[in-house]
Amino acid sequence: MLRDFSVSALVAGFVAVLVGYTSSVAIVFQAAAALGATQAQTVSWMWALGLGMGVTSAGLSLWTRKPVLTAWSTPGAALLVSAGVGVPMEQAVGAFVACAALVTLAGLTGWFAHVMDRIPQALAAALLAGVLARFAFDAFLSARTALVLVLAMSCVYLVGRRAWPRYAVPAVLAAGVAVAAAQGRIDLSGVAWGWAVPVYTAPAFSLSALVGVALPLFVVTMASQNLPGVAAQRAAGYDTPVSPAIATTGLASLVLAPFGGYALNLAAITAAICMGREAHEDPRRRYVAAVCAGGFYAVLGLLGGAVVGLLAALPRELVLAVAGLALLGTIGSALAAAMKDEGSREAATITFLVTASGLTLGGVGAAFWGVVAGAAALGVARWRRGAGAGGAG
Repeated sequence: MLRDFSVSALVAGFVAVLVGYTSSVAIVFQAAAALGATQAQTVSWMWALGLGMGVTSAGLSLWTRKPVLTAWSTPGAALLVSAGVGVPMEQAVGAFVACAALVTLAGLTGWFAHVMDRIPQALAAALLAGVLARFAFDAFLSARTALVLVLAMSCVYLVGRRAWPRYAVPAVLAAGVAVAAAQGRIDLSGVAWGWAVPVYTAPAFSLSALVGVALPLFVVTMASQNLPGVAAQRAAGYDTPVSPAIATTGLASLVLAPFGGYALNLAAITAAICMGREAHEDPRRRYVAAVCAGGFYAVLGLLGGAVVGLLAALPRELVLAVAGLALLGTIGSALAAAMKDEGSREAATITFLVTASGLTLGGVGAAFWGVVAGAAALGVARWRRGAGAGGAG
């Protein structure tokens, strides 16, 4: 790894963690609050999730030599905000354990990998582009409230992509911090440093929590997180072994559930930052970015309560702009791959649009419905071509 290390990979890992935390940490805190978590238990959640993401990201990336990044289940946290109301913490932890067991089973049996093998490459690429498009939209829309900041970062990105392509994103981040600091928009006074202390909660199992929390948490984690996570890997050209990766996240969740690690899964959006050219020109050396991200995740987990204050010190527009600009290259490559084959172009377009729309039905996110819509369109197109060929014969 020392031979493959690069500054660009280190910065890509940092940006991935920055985006991952700032985009959804508030939802995780809301989920903990909905379950009646104390302040100590909430800090324990951050400890468990940070260490879980850190160890699994670094471990899987070093083992496979591919940029495998994990994350907490953001739609899972959103589900807990509503489904967790009135559920005792002990029963919620029991539901976390049950969900982790189901994820582990899905990985060990290989059925999830079998499903992913049947998704055409064009649809996988369109799915990835649709998942990432929202971040690009938000990056440019943030100019409405921070025009100078976003404009300066965009200019640095355009110049950097031509002058020093490997360090364009680090330059964008540095420019954003410099402009935000000059504007007086970075305030570190709210950061309270201190090590997190894990709090163990013994799991208790009830039928209502298993049906109302565990099963929905499993479904949204697999459909809205692991599905686009695997698609991101394949769209980037990495044949990461799916079953061992899924099983690893399940086992990690199983161990950390009593401490607040409610659900870990493969990342898609943050992983794309580590899989792009900004991490390194050589795809074989981009795994270092995911390893670095794992290190940052672990440190943030150990710091626990200081995370919120530290991330709140940065302007939201800065984080959105960094994420959107860092993902532009990946979005462009994914769209090119999705639209390359004329026979599947319409289905890929439908997949992209449904996914990018943010549609949620039955508590399941747009990534799942994008694949369903695209697969249906592709099936109809192939049936029509087959029927036409049969009629001609």
